[in-house]
Amino acid sequence: MVKKKRILIVVVLAIVVVVTGYWYWQHNGELEQSDRLLLNGNVDIREVSLAFNAAERIIAMPAQEGDAVQAGQVLAELDTSRLKQAVERVEGQLEAQHQVVLRLERGTRPEEVRKASAEVEAAEVAARNAERTWIRQRALKEKDLASEDAVDNTRAAYEEAQARLNAAREVLNLATLGPREEDIASARATLKALEADLALARRNLEEAQLKAPADGVIRNRLAEPGGMASPQTPVYTLALTDPLWVRVYVPGPELGKIWPGMSAEVETDSFPGKRYPGWIGFISPTAEFTPKSVETEQVRTNLVYQVRVFVCESKGELRLGMPARVIVHLDQSRGAASGDRKPACRDHQ
Repeated sequence: MVKKKRILIVVVLAIVVVVTGYWYWQHNGELEQSDRLLLNGNVDIREVSLAFNAAERIIAMPAQEGDAVQAGQVLAELDTSRLKQAVERVEGQLEAQHQVVLRLERGTRPEEVRKASAEVEAAEVAARNAERTWIRQRALKEKDLASEDAVDNTRAAYEEAQARLNAAREVLNLATLGPREEDIASARATLKALEADLALARRNLEEAQLKAPADGVIRNRLAEPGGMASPQTPVYTLALTDPLWVRVYVPGPELGKIWPGMSAEVETDSFPGKRYPGWIGFISPTAEFTPKSVETEQVRTNLVYQVRVFVCESKGELRLGMPARVIVHLDQSRGAASGDRKPACRDHQ
């Protein structure tokens, strides 16, 4: 009986010790965690679909899936034979129109003015000679030595010569005045339109090379050499490496503890013990229900706010969709936070 009592006492004491230890551990654990906020999420990046701006045949695609590329790097090329011909054709039209504008701006050449003046003098001589002939025929008609038809013919010849003289004088006036301002303005407008056509043709030729718009990694290769490209047909999918962030969700009660620009740390299971510096760059202004990927039985119906924690990482260790944990130390001064931490990222790279 005494032995059973001793065993009972030992069991009770053991239970008390376990409960006390658990309470102590739980209490201290809460105290240790009270100065930081732990958030789970996934690595997220932006993606862009790359397509040619022309409908031509693809002749080269040196970039492969998984290749790290830099901004401006050539990823694919089109057949440029027709594009080069278009440039040459517009260049010829532009040069011809340029000469037209120069001719109009310089006005009538002195030789043309002298020629028009000589034609006026010749017309004056012809008109005087026709007038004298007409006068002689009228005198002969009065003496019945010429017919009425002869007089009419000489009069018509005189009037024709006089009209030619007037026309020659107008030609001389036009040569002296030079081209009209309206004609010069029209020629200049045509020249400007051709310059725009040439710029467009050269840009089409330049865009025959598909270049990376930013640093990133080729995620998908959607075409092959020999295929036809078009603006509606993507050729590559490029995953941008900057910016890089972790998408997490913060419950409403914890939202007041964080703010944009607050420093944070990111860790993943792929690189145990390694933490990446980062900062809170975006807090959603609207609430949403807990996403399926992070919900639990306890928080299934709770409202959360999406938060983006931007990460400083340049070695390609963080991949799209990778699970990650964000650690936010809550003992930070709000005034010391800055919304742009890229300079700090460069210090860590």
